[in-house]
Amino acid sequence: MLNSYKDLIVWQKSVKLALLIYELTEKFPKEEIYGLTSQIRRSAISIPSNIAEGRFRGTKNDFVQFLRVAYSSGAELETQIEISRNLSKTKCLDYSKADSLLTEVMKMLNVMIRNINPKS
Repeated sequence: MLNSYKDLIVWQKSVKLALLIYELTEKFPKEEIYGLTSQIRRSAISIPSNIAEGRFRGTKNDFVQFLRVAYSSGAELETQIEISRNLSKTKCLDYSKADSLLTEVMKMLNVMIRNINPKS
């Protein structure tokens, strides 16, 4: 039985992803601090934050809605990483760990959404 959102493997992995994203974006050029770096970090932080908030909402439907928001933030992050990968100043960075962990988190969120709300 789960006592806290911290017990959720998807939350734990999404926190690791956010930390990994912070490490990766530290290597971005300084002129991106208010642009892409900020956007990527906000998207990454939004994933575990929405999982946590949804876990403490009153109903399964509320939880599913917040899981969907977390999933959407993952899609934003995926897009922002793709843009970064194609910019001349950031394309040489290693995105493989972030890609792999993001894919895993997205799959887990998708399964959770389907299992909690099979009609969706």
